[in-house]
Amino acid sequence: MDFTFNGYGLVLLFFGTLTAILAIYIYKRGTSVVRWFGLMMGSNAIWSIAYGFELSSYHLEQALFFINIEYLGIATLPLNWFLFCLAFCNKECWYKKPLNLTLLLIAPITTLFMVWTNPMHHLHYKDVKMFFDGPFPMIKIYPGTWYHIFTVYFYLLLACGCYLIFNKFRSSDPIYKKQNYSILIAALLPWIGNISYLIGLRPLGFIDITPFAFILTTFLILLGIYRFRLFDIVPIAREKALELMDDGFLVLDKKHRAIDYNSSLYRYINLSKNQKIIGQSIGELFPKHMDFIQKIESGFSGKMEMQAFVGEEIIYFEAEILLLNESKINDAFTIVKLQDLTSAKKDALIAKEQALELEKVNQLKDRIFSIIAHDLRGPLVNLSEILKMVSYNQVSQEEFEKISPELSKDIIYTTDLLENVLHWSRSQLQGFGIQKEFFNVRNIILNEINYHLPSATLKKVNILHDVFPNEIAYADVLMFQIVIRNILNNAIKFCNEGCQIVITASYQRNHMLKICIQDNGVGMSDATLEKLFKDENVSSRGTQNEKGTGLGLMICKDFMTRNDGEISVSSQLGKGTTFCLLVPTGD
Repeated sequence: MDFTFNGYGLVLLFFGTLTAILAIYIYKRGTSVVRWFGLMMGSNAIWSIAYGFELSSYHLEQALFFINIEYLGIATLPLNWFLFCLAFCNKECWYKKPLNLTLLLIAPITTLFMVWTNPMHHLHYKDVKMFFDGPFPMIKIYPGTWYHIFTVYFYLLLACGCYLIFNKFRSSDPIYKKQNYSILIAALLPWIGNISYLIGLRPLGFIDITPFAFILTTFLILLGIYRFRLFDIVPIAREKALELMDDGFLVLDKKHRAIDYNSSLYRYINLSKNQKIIGQSIGELFPKHMDFIQKIESGFSGKMEMQAFVGEEIIYFEAEILLLNESKINDAFTIVKLQDLTSAKKDALIAKEQALELEKVNQLKDRIFSIIAHDLRGPLVNLSEILKMVSYNQVSQEEFEKISPELSKDIIYTTDLLENVLHWSRSQLQGFGIQKEFFNVRNIILNEINYHLPSATLKKVNILHDVFPNEIAYADVLMFQIVIRNILNNAIKFCNEGCQIVITASYQRNHMLKICIQDNGVGMSDATLEKLFKDENVSSRGTQNEKGTGLGLMICKDFMTRNDGEISVSSQLGKGTTFCLLVPTGD
């Protein structure tokens, strides 16, 4: 290659090489901002070095060869500048979207293609000529269509980057003021150089002073790096800091109007994200919290707990109010921090419910043990003693026949009680599952009528049923059977001689089967009705002094709830009682 080195070319070669070395060094520092700056310096170095060789070339073909290399830097420089500005302003999320990055890359790639294939279409340069009438040979370029398109792209990215830098530092803390000046001045230099070249203000003839301006820009930013610790003390964007917080923040002016907030605030107010917050008063933002509004308006500083319906959900939160008055800053304003307590409150409510449930279970356990200790043990001891007396011939046949009805009642009572205790205990075991299935309700009811027929016959109680065949329910068969057994047992117990019990079943509209067991026995008072299903020990003697524990109905309620059913009762004292069950049909 034939070179005629000159001062301009040597300056570009020297500073371009220095820029390349610094670019490699800076890129290795590792952070996102620094790496983009290093890539921008690399683009500038390619442009400067290749342009230095172009200015030192004597032949047109050789100069065009280096122009093709220059465009590796020229095409990527505005892109790297823009990405550096995005990273520096904490807006990396924008270029991390594939579509945005693709759109940015179209122009540089197309420009390289246009430059390298220009002799085939002349869309980038209409013509290129070498002039020898100056102090050294120089090229004059006649721009083509794509040259102007790329110029617009170049200025657009340059302008966007400058806007980001200017907008960031306009509201930044005074501690970054010296950094601001170095960055802003550095950002303006390429504009001045390139605009002067394009409008014809060319103090160096055909020489483009833009790469010289970018060299100055690079060294001004380097000054910021080492003099003002530009990348060691990078200002964190207020938006990034606040938006990452889960707590809601609201800033109010002295008239208690919103002047700033973060997006987490929407979790605590009934406003959508497209509705305006700035300028609204605290009363408009929290219209249902008068106590909170009064505290803010009175200048209160401190914490208070609040709750609100946001959408269809209730949330609990703590509001911390901080009033900054004129003795601390130029103007008074209020900062409100809202911290979500919903999870903690729900956990506390769950813990409270679990504690109440545990207390009920303990009470029930104590009742069961009491039943076992007294009501279950007593009849068995009596039966044991009677049998001993019979075996020792201490009781005559006539005496035994007199007490046998009472013994029979005790045995029936003990059997029913033991069965209820066993079934309830089994249902409380951890891992106990409900085995729902389709079954014929009429068959279950007939079996229970036959089971209770001896005791009903003894009291001359007539049991009738009006249950059609093939009426199907969907539940745990054993649980349903226990519920029917307990209710029938109670009906017989509280019937006088000659009473009647009627069992009916009918389908309901809500896919439920309604089974009613009605008797015309002694009935219940309103006070007794209120206590039946409230885990209270409701136990009464039957019409023939039959004993009860109150455990049966409690089990009935529990089993019906577990099977998605219901149990209800209506009664009038002296007229009888009706128990009704709603059981799913599984439709």
